[in-house]
Amino acid sequence: MNLSVLRGGFSTKIHLVTDGNGLPMGALLTAGQRHESPFFTEVMDAVRVPKPVGRPRKRPEAVAGDRAYDSEENRRWCWRRNIESVIPARKGMHTGPGRPPTCDEEKYEQRNVVERLVGRLKERRRVATRYEKKASHYKAMLQWAFIGEYLKR
Repeated sequence: MNLSVLRGGFSTKIHLVTDGNGLPMGALLTAGQRHESPFFTEVMDAVRVPKPVGRPRKRPEAVAGDRAYDSEENRRWCWRRNIESVIPARKGMHTGPGRPPTCDEEKYEQRNVVERLVGRLKERRRVATRYEKKASHYKAMLQWAFIGEYLKR
């Protein structure tokens, strides 16, 4: 099944990017059986950091993600763009050249902002139960939910 046509099987993963206040900045839908790590760069390309004046910038100061996003390629991508990577190493991964011994725990605790946004999005029945068959329709429902989040603030 092609995700661009249908939902990608029985499940769909939502990869979210939020700001520090829990407002959504970008989303990407993938098939539920796919791993998260290869889609890190695509999700980050959806980010536009607003500025008071001028066009938005694409480079955030730091990126926090869970262990599923831990890969050498993702860390290298952040390093090349001078973005601080706050992604803990997966269990069993050895520290070595290019691998941080630990991640910044204080910044990593802020990752719960994303989890809270997911919880608020799942309060909407259409988003939680995924009635839409086409991925484009489901993404449109997500965008409606994003608009609702912005209007609440």
